[in-house]
Amino acid sequence: MLASFSIVPIGVGEELKGYVAEILSIIDESGLDYRLGAMQTTVEGETDKVMALVMKCHKHMMSKAPRVLTSIRIDDRSGAEDRLTGKIADVEKALGKKLKT
Repeated sequence: MLASFSIVPIGVGEELKGYVAEILSIIDESGLDYRLGAMQTTVEGETDKVMALVMKCHKHMMSKAPRVLTSIRIDDRSGAEDRLTGKIADVEKALGKKLKT
């Protein structure tokens, strides 16, 4: 499973990099493969582990902010593996060139 998610604390001001860093620390410690993007983080792994991680991150942010908005997009394909990098490689192959990632 791939899950792209973003967690936004509300009521803590405009500067969010410290909050993002805390969440990335939790993700990094999980041992799951992930990629940080400008607007979200994508994690790959078994469904139960991925969803538990997303909820752990959400709950952590709830302990820091009075309100939290968490958005999740899931790509779950039977038998698919290494999709975190494989999906990009598939598109690059179709284009015949490397993309900025």
